[in-house]
Amino acid sequence: MLSIKNLSVHYGGIHALRGISLDVPAGKIVTLIGANGAGKSTTLNSIMGLVKADSGAVNWNDQDIFGAKTKSIVESGIVLVPEGRRVFPNLSVDENLTLGAYARKQMAEIEADRDRVFGLFPRLKERYKQKAGTLSGGEQQMLAVGRALMSKPTVLMMDEPSLGLAPLIVGMIFDIIRQINSTGVTVLLVEQNAKAALDVADTGYVMETGTISFSGSGKELLADDRVRKAYLGEA
Repeated sequence: MLSIKNLSVHYGGIHALRGISLDVPAGKIVTLIGANGAGKSTTLNSIMGLVKADSGAVNWNDQDIFGAKTKSIVESGIVLVPEGRRVFPNLSVDENLTLGAYARKQMAEIEADRDRVFGLFPRLKERYKQKAGTLSGGEQQMLAVGRALMSKPTVLMMDEPSLGLAPLIVGMIFDIIRQINSTGVTVLLVEQNAKAALDVADTGYVMETGTISFSGSGKELLADDRVRKAYLGEA
């Protein structure tokens, strides 16, 4: 299990995270929802060591990884699909996937995982020699997820995977999230599309200005009047 306790982060004079705590049980989908600037992305980046936290604890399988280097965190099994996809535009689809497996040594397992990625995303197989920068937004998101899967994660963290995508592609991405989770991969999802995120989530947390306001199961939050009014556009 991934457990975050009393995590605090400052950006200069801005108190971005104000002592947040949350648990991500093994094998589950957990989602963070909230408005822009609530601290969702900062939470993921702090877990990954990309943002230095002031204080708190990040425990992964009973090991303290607070302050650990990002490379070590990836090697321990926690991988981030960043907001904005961040594919390498001048490299091919296949080269991007290969980079996802940079910390692994077993070539047979790497090739087997490449085949699994192509099974999830047949479009990537069709375009495996194509430069990533020439792909559509939806295809780049598929590639970003596929590249993360090549690291063989135990926990897959995803930052706004539906951002800027057409509704049909959004539905497909969330179907893929379910499929990935069904293989035993734990998912921590940051998403502004609250309904789609809560539909797939076992547990959801609502963030507001650097704090966790409340939490519950995905179904409970979908039925909560506070969530319906603030994030689902319902009166």
